[in-house]
Amino acid sequence: MSMYADSAVRETDTAEIRALLERSVAAWNRGDGTAYGEQFTADATDVTYVGTVYRGGFEIGRAHQALFDSFLKGTELAIEPIDLRLLGQDTAVVVTRGEVYKGRRPKRLGKLATYVVARETDGRWRIAAVQKTRHRPLLEALSFRARPATRPTAHTG
Repeated sequence: MSMYADSAVRETDTAEIRALLERSVAAWNRGDGTAYGEQFTADATDVTYVGTVYRGGFEIGRAHQALFDSFLKGTELAIEPIDLRLLGQDTAVVVTRGEVYKGRRPKRLGKLATYVVARETDGRWRIAAVQKTRHRPLLEALSFRARPATRPTAHTG
């Protein structure tokens, strides 16, 4: 395959992965657990912000529907990819900043999520794993000050 074709394939894959994340956000924003779960592989792992571990797209969708009907009713999800790396033809890692909110979109997206996405046999990209955590800028800054060697070379603040 020529370098141009490789580049074109990578651009297509990157666009498809971004579209996958957009579909998951749209499903969340509609409060549609079924559609949200459909963005995950059948054996996916979802480690939530509170530490709950869900397995499989069906369970992830079912549990999120219960959340959308209660604690997360009327919420929206905002995410911005900050790193997307293709690890081969069928796997990628995406790191995002994000936030769950009601009303006006927050200026600061204080949660981070790491996604592993995989191209399945049907050719579609789906989320195989996601783990979410809160960004703690004050603790991070203290760590960097106390031990400068802990600062990542490509620190994204």
